[in-house]
Amino acid sequence: MGNSQSQSPSSDPRFVSASRAFTQKELEDLNALFASLAAQSQSNGRFISPSVFKAYFGIHGSLGDRIFDLVTQQRKDQKLTFQDLVIAKGTYEKGTKDEIEEFIYQLIDVTGDGILGRSDVEAVLVVMLDDIRYQQSSGTQSKSPQDGLFVFLNAANFSKTREGCDESMSFEDFRKWCALLPSVRRYLGSLLSPSDSGRPGSQVPRLLHMQHVDSDSLLLKKEYAWLIGGALTHPELNEWKLLYHSTYNGLSFSTFLGNILNDKGPTVLIVKDKEGYVYGGCASQPWERHADFYGDMKSFLFQLYPTASIFRPTGANNNLQWRTFQMA
Repeated sequence: MGNSQSQSPSSDPRFVSASRAFTQKELEDLNALFASLAAQSQSNGRFISPSVFKAYFGIHGSLGDRIFDLVTQQRKDQKLTFQDLVIAKGTYEKGTKDEIEEFIYQLIDVTGDGILGRSDVEAVLVVMLDDIRYQQSSGTQSKSPQDGLFVFLNAANFSKTREGCDESMSFEDFRKWCALLPSVRRYLGSLLSPSDSGRPGSQVPRLLHMQHVDSDSLLLKKEYAWLIGGALTHPELNEWKLLYHSTYNGLSFSTFLGNILNDKGPTVLIVKDKEGYVYGGCASQPWERHADFYGDMKSFLFQLYPTASIFRPTGANNNLQWRTFQMA
């Protein structure tokens, strides 16, 4: 391996332990990545600068500052070494579930004061939603992340109290929040993947509809599609086609059924009630005539407004899909 950083022995037990999680080929690839980024940092191959690190991984704002601080083990010297990179990736990508979630929990504490408050979570969501919208708008800024920010923030619980401090999010609160928002967990768990390689957690389905349909009339906004997509597989996130909209197709239940039955793939149904609440469900199986419940555990319910949440089936029964009606 050609880089002196990777060849020099290290007495840091974290580096020794993290190195064992990688194959020789993976370590060589990490070494090559480090050498390339260190060269761009104009450090004579000794370290990666914050600006080069954040540009390569596509992480900006307070979230970018915080992850650089964690990866460099909070030394505050603005220098990311090869050992730092191996330790961070060994923990963040190859560690146990608890180790990875603890890293992400610390990551959201963007102020680094050990108190995960509402302002920390809000700052992370702003960066995240801005990144999602930027990627899906051909490099141009779209609407302010504030438009959909609070539906995600409303799903968070802040039960931890400390004298003289506002309520904060405990580790258990964080885990429950991630269970309700799998897209957030997927995004935050993949930040050390290159941003130009289709990083997991950042993909938003392409929403297809007829030209005469006003996009502002659609209930399925980009951030909502991203939320629902967090509970789906990568192949299911390519294109979503609008099959029915009451404004354009009318209020006939027969029309609704006819439109969704013409498509044999999974479907997403979104409803807005008179109170302004937006919610629905994802049916993993095509809609067919059955005398009893059918479907599989890939189906789920969700709420989009005023609180964003995914509700997966518990497995207590198989009451997932049911269609017994007869088309007129």
